[in-house]
Amino acid sequence: MFAAKETATSLLGQAVDVGRWLGLAAAPTFALIAWISAVGSAGMTMCSAGSRFMPINDMALMYLLMSLFHVAPWLKLFSARSQHCNTSVAQTQGD
Repeated sequence: MFAAKETATSLLGQAVDVGRWLGLAAAPTFALIAWISAVGSAGMTMCSAGSRFMPINDMALMYLLMSLFHVAPWLKLFSARSQHCNTSVAQTQGD
């Protein structure tokens, strides 16, 4: 009974780890797609019309916004690392 519970806990932990990695993969992927859409060939403009108002097309803007919306896992990662670095250096009196 305990082996089944440990296996389920292990699988849940692995699923959470995979979810974290996927969350970290989203922002750079969307940023790359935005860059490809912005500098891509003329044949890629099938879904968007060129605008004189914006220097980038609609698809590149959409992917850029999606990248910004998915940046939260990166901010959490950097925040956790900076807190870890700040608290790991502890000096005692006499050192």
